[in-house]
Amino acid sequence: MKKTAILASMAAALMFTACGDNTSSTTENNAIATEAVSAEGGEAYAVVPAESELTWIGKKVGGEHSGTIGLQSGELLVANDAVVGGEFTIDMASIANTDITAAEDNGKLVGHLKSDDFFGVEKHPTATFKINSVSPIADAAAGQPNYNVTGDLTIKGKTNPVTFPATVSVENGVATAKGEVIVDRAKYDVRYGSKSFFDDLGDNVIDDNFIVSLNLTAKQ
Repeated sequence: MKKTAILASMAAALMFTACGDNTSSTTENNAIATEAVSAEGGEAYAVVPAESELTWIGKKVGGEHSGTIGLQSGELLVANDAVVGGEFTIDMASIANTDITAAEDNGKLVGHLKSDDFFGVEKHPTATFKINSVSPIADAAAGQPNYNVTGDLTIKGKTNPVTFPATVSVENGVATAKGEVIVDRAKYDVRYGSKSFFDDLGDNVIDDNFIVSLNLTAKQ
């Protein structure tokens, strides 16, 4: 994977779409029949940021917030018409909120997310996700997750393994992938409002888990 800068993670989010026509279904079925293989020797398909999207949802007592985050660069490794690896760089400075309409309140939330209370963007401007293995899901229905993806997610300089189901297809020089990654922020020292670090938060608790939804397109 070429890096120039998530989950996303964050989106993540990291995370993948498959076409629903008969040709795509055939491609997915062939991919499922293929055993998980090493990424070594795979051909790099460059992720197209303009055709890819990472979104996030974070929940708290009585509500939630949602938004987007930019995928700066990445690639999926393809061998025998199946995705076998990949690596992505997420631009943490691109974190945006989409549910607060008041400009001032929106700006305050985004600024807080970028601060050391959360993702410490000044010190840690990027997050990364590296795919270590891609294993087919037996008997996966067309359009449903057909792989389990396992990899290393790095946020704030801390790396932890994550596994998630994804819908992946490779057809005519285009690889697409869609999935949802559940990220435990406590593992990345994202402490604000976390009951993993503080005992007296009451109704101010923010869930440790947040979700990054991935919708990626990569081309030869």
